[in-house]
Amino acid sequence: MNEGFRVAGLGGVDPHDDARAVRTWRWLQWILFGSSLLAIPAFYLELAVDSPMLHQMGRALYVCMAAGFAASLGSMVRLSRKPRRFVIRNRYDILIAFGAGASVAWGVAPWSSLEWVLRILFMGLVAARIVVSLRGFFSPNRLLLLLATAAALLASAGAGFYWLEPGVHTYAEGVWLAFESSATVGYGDMAPTTPASRIFAAFVVLLGYGLLSLLFASIAATFVEQEERLLRREMHRDIKTLQAEIASLRKEVCSLGAKRHIDAGPARRDPASGVHD
Repeated sequence: MNEGFRVAGLGGVDPHDDARAVRTWRWLQWILFGSSLLAIPAFYLELAVDSPMLHQMGRALYVCMAAGFAASLGSMVRLSRKPRRFVIRNRYDILIAFGAGASVAWGVAPWSSLEWVLRILFMGLVAARIVVSLRGFFSPNRLLLLLATAAALLASAGAGFYWLEPGVHTYAEGVWLAFESSATVGYGDMAPTTPASRIFAAFVVLLGYGLLSLLFASIAATFVEQEERLLRREMHRDIKTLQAEIASLRKEVCSLGAKRHIDAGPARRDPASGVHD
């Protein structure tokens, strides 16, 4: 990871650390990514005050999330040659692990204003962690992958609105509201009305901004790549032509130099007369 991520507390493992620790961190990042995703359903399951079973499921997901972070970071501390340095470099993940544990122990919905603020802040931290995990995976030149991800996001967001928003009566209406939110169109025919659906809409808007930006960047990169490919071909052709001309000129210069050397010949002197031949 670059210097900015290290300063933010997402530095990962030091490349000069133990080789086994570096290899282990490569696949542990996906465990941390999966554990981060558990916070999304856990947040909304805990809002289901009318269903104690769903509420307990949400807390169980928070427990799994905290355990995943604790186990991953703990194993890296044991493998690293500089455990203290690793902890400092990854204080962001440690903060998320503590936040997941606090979410298990905190109050039952309906939450107080302070708890709403803290839980939304925690979800923002988790969302940033997910984006960082996927920054290399979702490169702008992976158009098909981005399209599939956008479709999956739209489908899941539609289901979320169908569950959370009382004004949405069908799954199709939920998908339409998800599209309006992600594209920031705002026709006004539908709008989130409950606190849970509004928070959900905020995350959908942020994810929509990110995916739309990547999609347009990927499309632009496709056209730019085609132009660059043509320019590279022309450049390679010109370079080969110049190389051939330089090689031909070198041969001509060498042949002219050899001919001049032969025509000039070594100067010879007659020993008796002292006159040059």
